[in-house]
Amino acid sequence: MLTLRPHRARVAVGAALVLVLAACSGGSDEADEPDPSDPSTTAEAFAAGLPSGEVAGIAFVAPATAAGVAEELDAITAELGDLRPEVEVTTVDEADGDTARASLAVSWSLGPDVEPWIYGVDLHLRRVDDVWAVDWDPSVVEPSLTDGERLEVAHLRPARGEILGAGGVPIVTARPVRRIGIDRATVDPATASTSAVALAQLVGLDDPEGYRGRVDAAGPRAFVEAIVVRTDGSFPLDEAAVAAIPGAVALGDEIPLAPTTAFARPLLGTVGDATAELIEESDGALRPGDTTGLSGLQLAHEEQLRGQPGIEVVARAEGATGRVLVQRERVDGTPLATTLDVPAQTVAEDVLADVGPASAVVAIRPSSGEVLAAASGPGGEGYSTATVGQYAPGSTFKVVTALALLRAGIDLEAELDCPATIDVGGRSFKNYDDYPASRTGAISLRQAIASSCNTALIGSEGVVSQADLAAAAEALGLGRDPVLGVPSFTGSVPDEAEQVEHAASMIGQGRVLASPLAMATVAATIARGEVVTPTLVAGPDGAPDAGEPPAEPITPEEAEALRSLMRAVVTDGSATFLADVPGAEVGAKTGTAEYGEERPPRTHAWMIAVQGDLAVSVFVEDGAGGATTAGPILEEALRGLQPG
Repeated sequence: MLTLRPHRARVAVGAALVLVLAACSGGSDEADEPDPSDPSTTAEAFAAGLPSGEVAGIAFVAPATAAGVAEELDAITAELGDLRPEVEVTTVDEADGDTARASLAVSWSLGPDVEPWIYGVDLHLRRVDDVWAVDWDPSVVEPSLTDGERLEVAHLRPARGEILGAGGVPIVTARPVRRIGIDRATVDPATASTSAVALAQLVGLDDPEGYRGRVDAAGPRAFVEAIVVRTDGSFPLDEAAVAAIPGAVALGDEIPLAPTTAFARPLLGTVGDATAELIEESDGALRPGDTTGLSGLQLAHEEQLRGQPGIEVVARAEGATGRVLVQRERVDGTPLATTLDVPAQTVAEDVLADVGPASAVVAIRPSSGEVLAAASGPGGEGYSTATVGQYAPGSTFKVVTALALLRAGIDLEAELDCPATIDVGGRSFKNYDDYPASRTGAISLRQAIASSCNTALIGSEGVVSQADLAAAAEALGLGRDPVLGVPSFTGSVPDEAEQVEHAASMIGQGRVLASPLAMATVAATIARGEVVTPTLVAGPDGAPDAGEPPAEPITPEEAEALRSLMRAVVTDGSATFLADVPGAEVGAKTGTAEYGEERPPRTHAWMIAVQGDLAVSVFVEDGAGGATTAGPILEEALRGLQPG
């Protein structure tokens, strides 16, 4: 198999292709001694040695010698790197007692899914002192090759496909950059080595000595890249200081980039040098030095985005224009359409910019399931907190518990008991520290959700089973197979649990887990009135297959009841600060979830909200509480996401 390195421009390279070397032996018995008086034996030996240039032991017609032919073969193929053909003897015709002609079939593999280059050549042989010798000529390598010509490979680099947002707006597209590095051709080796360290220190590389090593190991005419920077001023590049370093240059180029370095980076992913693991998994599509998607959408949709490199093989004499012997046109990558809304994603990232812990904002359009924003804050250090984080959802999960209670026959005004603490199976549960004392005692389900009473819902654990809770979660979109187009986590709710764990599940603790994407899906399902399948990358026929519907789908009446509960949280509960958000009415649910082994425990801060055709979730890994930590972020996001 053969791997091509993609290049935008046409460039000659060596060591760029890998090909399986093989030669047919004609099926002779390996135990038989070769017969030097048989022209087939010499033809087979030459066919076996031609790809590698190892022709020692083969007789050649004078003045050619095995050593001279080997040297000439090396010169002819020096620019091909590891690229070598497969050569097979197809026929051997003995014209008379002293001459013969062998027909050779030559096949060059030009890469995966690329038509091979196949041709035939004639190999002429003469009997010299009862030994058949090869009458050497460069045309044995390629029929049109003449003395002094060499073979070169050029690659036609495909343009990488863009990643598009909602409405076809380019997100990842070609943007101008400067490639900073050392040009070995302009300085002597000692100067290049010294300059490498100076340049590495100037641009802030972590390992200046490592860069020096790469420069020292490079060829005498190589450009050894140190860093690629945007031209938008986001990197403080002093080009005068670069130019002052002998051999250092700043070359202009364009590469696929998002609007900013941080824009949706955990979701979009990155492009860079292929790792050893990716090369091994590529089945020959990648090799060292290739550029490929390394994470996120860039990795998940690498084949579509990468395209197919073109290739041409040329014959060139010293100082002459090359003759194209074979060419395969490049195929540019195909754009990847996503549902990300650039303004919405920008708002989501802006509201998280100053949040220290890992955090996320996810926005979904309930009517279509389109993910408008999936922002992961800088505290996650590149981790896609928004889509793959697995956290206890705390009291945001109470909308699931409420659905299970509604299905058990408890209506919105049914009376529940909300004590300050409650004991279940030997474990004591309590309400959050600032829970209003006026909402303890006998309260309705509506009031319990609005004020987020833990003990009222835990006290109802005997009314619904863990299986009932899991079914309600599925009806709201938790735990369904993800179809996002990138790795994602849609939640997990066990359908069996012992009593204490079941009690904890009632308030989104225990083994209940969700991602910010999953909780935004819950909110979107409530807003829409049927289960929502979040969509980031549509399939070739539009929206992805939503899979099997929930075993017990949510009904319009149930959805309306849950919307009224979420509205009560804003009008008469823990999220009254959202009451004056402009636009359609807001419904919400706050959430705080304990985690870890510390005492007192650390807490996640959550909020979910619906407003018109918008569902939003907010998460902060370490916070004081849903309303106090996630609340201001949610409010700012909702105000920023207003239409127009």
